[in-house]
Amino acid sequence: MSERPDFRATRRDALQAGLAAGAGVLLASPLLAAAAGATAPTPLITRAIPSTGEKLPAVGLGTDKFRESDRTAIQAEIKRMHELGGTVIDTAAAYGDSESLIGDSLAALGITSGIFIATKLTASGRGMFGSGPGGAASFERSLMRLKVSKVDLLQVHNLEGVDQLMPQLNEWKRAGKIRYTGITTSRVSQHAEMVEHMKKHALDFVQVDYSLANRDAASDVLPLAQEKRIAVLANVPFGYGSTIRDALRRKLPPWAAEIDASTWGQFLLKYVISHPAVTCAIPGSTQVAHLEDNQAAARGRLPDAAMRKKMEQYWDAG
Repeated sequence: MSERPDFRATRRDALQAGLAAGAGVLLASPLLAAAAGATAPTPLITRAIPSTGEKLPAVGLGTDKFRESDRTAIQAEIKRMHELGGTVIDTAAAYGDSESLIGDSLAALGITSGIFIATKLTASGRGMFGSGPGGAASFERSLMRLKVSKVDLLQVHNLEGVDQLMPQLNEWKRAGKIRYTGITTSRVSQHAEMVEHMKKHALDFVQVDYSLANRDAASDVLPLAQEKRIAVLANVPFGYGSTIRDALRRKLPPWAAEIDASTWGQFLLKYVISHPAVTCAIPGSTQVAHLEDNQAAARGRLPDAAMRKKMEQYWDAG
């Protein structure tokens, strides 16, 4: 998922507020200094996909309904993420021109083979942004738009048609057209249904909403993912902007420096990726500055169990 229009402004304010707080100015971080050739970077945090052991950077890029007007910004973001070591991009057939803009950008940059591409489909073609082809027709259109012959991860979007589509996804996996299968939701109301599908189907990934302000998945989805060795993509880690707006009303605690977090964005993302079940967080953004801030969360120290509890208590005290 990406930022809503009102989130762009609040995220900019939050980023500036974090920098002004002086808890390790972002532009002086090892991450960006290394990109400028100044120093060696702090190692990138990676997580293994349980079903194969393949490692992914702990922070990727989520997308939403991109439009043609976003083309230049999206290509700049993807270029910068690649420079910083990020590889995971999550999109969907339902996200307007998103797949096409991503495919065009990857091709223009010549980095398609170095990116972990995840997309989604439904059985009917219905989606939050309207209707399109479903099932096999949707997947073929996704391949065409992304300019690839296969994708790394194909997911059933918002659990729409899981039982119907999983045999087809498994067939495509055997044929080498996809490498991993998964299912997604971004709604707490669907967590119980997701758990039932996780018990029923052999899945490589689940994608679920999880954040410091929305910890519901930690009570059921995430423990089951650990038990069944299913990778987890954590979406909407900023709560569609609501969590960042809440953060703006608070002071970034000075002890955030103990986990190398200099902004609220890094603080929130480090909480998410420190959960042992989470493989990769996929915050959305359409600005390079936000992308850099997000990617910085995948460097440096992460909170341990005691620090996570402290973060929860600080947030809940709000």
